[in-house]
Amino acid sequence: MHDFVFSMMLLGALSTGGNTPFWAVSNQYGLMPDSNGALGVMQAYKPFDESKTFQWRAGVSLAANWQPALAATGSRAILPMVDELYASARWKVLRVDLGMRHRDSEFMGADPLLGSLSTSEGHIIESNNARTMPGVNFSLEPLAVPFTGKHLLISGDWADYTTIDDRFVQGALVHRLRAYLRYDTRKHFYVQLGLDHYALWGGTPSDPKYIPVDVNFDNYFRICTGRSASASGSVSDQMNCLGDHGGAEQLRMGWRDSAWDLTFQWEKPYSDKSGMRFNNIPDGLYTLHWSLKDKDNWVTDALVEFHYTMWQSGTIHEAETDAEGNQLNWYEHKDLNIFGLDNYFNNGEYRSGWTHFGRMIGAPTFYTAYGSNGIVSIVNNRYKAVHLGLSGKLFRKAPYRLMLTFSDNYGTYSSPYISPSSARSGWNWWEPNTIDKGLKQFSGAFTGYVPFSLGGRHHLDLVYGLYADAGEVLAKNFGTTIGVRYSFR
Repeated sequence: MHDFVFSMMLLGALSTGGNTPFWAVSNQYGLMPDSNGALGVMQAYKPFDESKTFQWRAGVSLAANWQPALAATGSRAILPMVDELYASARWKVLRVDLGMRHRDSEFMGADPLLGSLSTSEGHIIESNNARTMPGVNFSLEPLAVPFTGKHLLISGDWADYTTIDDRFVQGALVHRLRAYLRYDTRKHFYVQLGLDHYALWGGTPSDPKYIPVDVNFDNYFRICTGRSASASGSVSDQMNCLGDHGGAEQLRMGWRDSAWDLTFQWEKPYSDKSGMRFNNIPDGLYTLHWSLKDKDNWVTDALVEFHYTMWQSGTIHEAETDAEGNQLNWYEHKDLNIFGLDNYFNNGEYRSGWTHFGRMIGAPTFYTAYGSNGIVSIVNNRYKAVHLGLSGKLFRKAPYRLMLTFSDNYGTYSSPYISPSSARSGWNWWEPNTIDKGLKQFSGAFTGYVPFSLGGRHHLDLVYGLYADAGEVLAKNFGTTIGVRYSFR
């Protein structure tokens, strides 16, 4: 039987620049204060009991952060938050999750409490960088296809959520679809193909000139099948898919040994048909993760990632042409492929983009910012980066995580950090690009905790973190977090 777990954490944050450094706030569930302050989290949950066929779990997590700097401006200095509130049921390979729950992370280090070593936590479009959304998720856990000797497995998710933040389209709904196909030798090697898709739809636009997407069965069917809008929809939604669609296509390969695992993954984002049709190669997040199965070593996990999102299907937004080179008309060719200037995770009608409470829902290296109109958007979706992650246990007792991220950031095609932009220039991705100029950035973190046993089921941890930012996008900044965490099982 799995026990009920209760934990409580108090954490203080202090930095030289006043703002909390990048890795102190990124992939922290959207809970950490943006400036010097403190965070308190209290959670209770019951995990699945793996010994039973029918299982259930439930959890609640409440948080509040405190930012003294806000009090000086007359704003609310204490922000209470519902972090998690969920219930789940599982029968064999079928699972349903209802409510607000943290996203599943991959490429973990020596201890799950420290989080993933990856910038994206294994999913470029859905990390734990933003606040949770309420909704329902139906999951098919890995299921062997009949007559394949358990070598071929399928899995996936079908989910619907609602945004609850202040955004350009208030109350926008989110439809999620994940589908994976894996071939497993059942010895050492496996390969997996996957599709991770999202769609924003419904809601009420803040600007009345935008046509809202009605929430009804017909439009839900169009969202789920990637169809265009009916005649009552906007011109953009008639030309393209109804709503704001995006996602990632995944290739993963792994080798399992008796003492270690090695995993390679390529996740390629897309924002339209051209990206789904691989016009945006070589864009993507390339990850290599090595992991020891014995987690009581000085070094147990190492990860290296390479990010490249510069191409975005080309520098010219154009439609497919016929055999004579004439550009095709979308009124006559509803499946027309319009490619170039993909602008990952932004949208002209759902102008808050793929964000929640001001933070990128996916990998935090896609920087966000609020404009003069008060609307948040992805301001940096063209960048190159190298990220290194390392984890283990100091003295084989105290878990730690090291994160080092080096990036060259270009903004977006339409709003580059440094003008001019290569938009409409016609360069090819395999040729040297001498037009774009980027801004260098480094962000690093060393985090961990020192465990103390209070006897029996009581545990006390001293939690710490050291952080640094240096570069041309984020101001030079050094910071620290320190706190205590008490848990009872």
